[in-house]
Amino acid sequence: MSDLSLDEAVDLTRTGDLWLFRGRSAADHAIRVLTNAPVNHVGMAIVVDDLPPLMWHAELGRGLLDVWAGKHQRGAQLHDLREAVVQWTGRYEQHGWLRQLDVPPTGEVTRAMEDAALRTVARLDGTPFPATAALAGRWLRGRAHLVAPAETTYCAEVVAAAYSAMGLLDDWPPTNSYDPGRFWSGDDLDLRLGARLGEEIRISPSS
Repeated sequence: MSDLSLDEAVDLTRTGDLWLFRGRSAADHAIRVLTNAPVNHVGMAIVVDDLPPLMWHAELGRGLLDVWAGKHQRGAQLHDLREAVVQWTGRYEQHGWLRQLDVPPTGEVTRAMEDAALRTVARLDGTPFPATAALAGRWLRGRAHLVAPAETTYCAEVVAAAYSAMGLLDDWPPTNSYDPGRFWSGDDLDLRLGARLGEEIRISPSS
């Protein structure tokens, strides 16, 4: 599929879809080098009832309102999806992509799966984002199949936690074994329930 504008991508987004980002900062580059991944950030869409599309992710900044907590805070956050993408592609100068989730038999997640994702948000929202060195150590522990302490969390970890709660990922290995690149099409993400993720759709820089 060709590039999509932000408006088109937001209109297509459903719960469980992934938004991936690649930036040029030293921290962005360090994350990609450490994890050998093409992207440095991932978030998951949550689209329920009459609410605007939301993005569940974790970041160091607190520039946007966390709509779950009703305040600005760092760490695991639930943001207005459009505002989050504008911030990541604008202020943070990152390239963005959308990957759509297909879950048989309807192609979309069930209400029970959405409820499970929201319970994950309730459990983890506001958990602090680790410093760069701590993030690396946390991820390396996960790669060794060691569960990291719960006092901090990072973007791929909160997405993996939501996918696990929704029944899309096994409970093992631990969520801190995931990095943003695991959610890119070049990696082997073993989804359950017959679910699959589509190819990356690039978000047009002009959107």
